[in-house]
Amino acid sequence: MAEQLPDRPSEGHPILTGLVALVGVTVVVGLILGFAVVAGSRVLGIGGDGGGSGSSSERSMYLPRPEKTPTESGPLVSLQPGESSGSSEPSSTPEPTESESPEFAISLSAGQVSVGPMERIDLTGTYPGGEGAILQVERFVAGSWTEFQVTASVSNETFSTYVQTGQTGINKFRVRDTDTGVRSNAVTVTVG
Repeated sequence: MAEQLPDRPSEGHPILTGLVALVGVTVVVGLILGFAVVAGSRVLGIGGDGGGSGSSSERSMYLPRPEKTPTESGPLVSLQPGESSGSSEPSSTPEPTESESPEFAISLSAGQVSVGPMERIDLTGTYPGGEGAILQVERFVAGSWTEFQVTASVSNETFSTYVQTGQTGINKFRVRDTDTGVRSNAVTVTVG
């Protein structure tokens, strides 16, 4: 005869019990994390403001409207190591030959006062409202202005280019907007 084992209480379904416990733990952890996120967003001020939280409706950060910064006429000068900006020594970079003239819509400056034949003459300037314009360089020859085979484009209301000439003596240059015909002041450079 076969021996009978004593009756044990039924353990049920262990897999189903494990799944129910896992779902229960997940729900509890999810609720705790959800409350932590909501509390953290209120502390940091993130999210919609229903108006009832007691926070003011004022802006927390103010950004001013952008404004154009004034530009200096003439070439920019970089300080060499050991130089100070308050130095009373004359700069090694010559001053522009002519200052800005309010009667011209385009302001032109030459970076050099005197150069040798075929040396670089830097031409820089400003053209308020001339964004994207193409400027034709002109030279004064025999009593009239003639085109010099150099152009410059306006970006951020400024332009920069250079010319080289073997024509010795006093040379006058200006620029002209190819679309509107607006002209700049003339600058004088001695070549030779």
